[in-house]
Amino acid sequence: MADMGRVRVEPCTKRVRAVLGDEVVADSSSTLLVWEVPYYPTYYFPSSDVRTELLTATGESRRSPSRGEATQYIVKSGDAQGAAYSYHDPNMPELGDRYVLVWDTMDHWYEEDDEVFVHARDPHTRVDILASSRRVRVEVDGITIADSNKGRFLFETGLPARYYLPKDDVRMDLLTPTEKVTECPYKGTARYWSVTTDDATYPDLVWGYEDPLPESQRIAGMVCFYNERADIYLDEVLQDRPKTKFG
Repeated sequence: MADMGRVRVEPCTKRVRAVLGDEVVADSSSTLLVWEVPYYPTYYFPSSDVRTELLTATGESRRSPSRGEATQYIVKSGDAQGAAYSYHDPNMPELGDRYVLVWDTMDHWYEEDDEVFVHARDPHTRVDILASSRRVRVEVDGITIADSNKGRFLFETGLPARYYLPKDDVRMDLLTPTEKVTECPYKGTARYWSVTTDDATYPDLVWGYEDPLPESQRIAGMVCFYNERADIYLDEVLQDRPKTKFG
């Protein structure tokens, strides 16, 4: 692992592929994982593993204080169009002669033969889902919204413990589906509910994965409450509300 200021760089030996239209634009087992943002890494492909004939420079550039000036490209595959960039004279030499394919502009991403969603996975993030008979009780405005000893406790690196509960143990009559949808590369697509009491409505307080990714099937069909915004009792001990960006 290399550190250049705040930027972390690690080699990745997984085979990584990016697909646009009918073309595999990049296919490599020698990518670098670069933490361009603090929360997850980005794949940097060696130029030899990129279909560079599909890339056309736009004449525009983007600048990073840590990495330098990057050339921007349009990626074309039939009628499909994506985007890429490359630091040809970077402040960090190990990033030279490599390309980044902008995630959301590609149609599919694969690590080995498994499709990956949302963003590159962080090799330092672990998700453990454990069955627990400990009693979980959730209160909102003093009303018990959920009470269960059949939960699945989800422990994800860098986040508070999350308590997924069966819907049979939740006052679903107080929950209203919302339009909010989020995606996670480890769990899949989540949908949300608001909670309404006699006093107020609390938007998007509850979420669940109806059809999670294979590694998270143990929480399928269950729901979870933000412990930043609800009173959660674990074996009748009130838990502290964690301080996170979800509060």
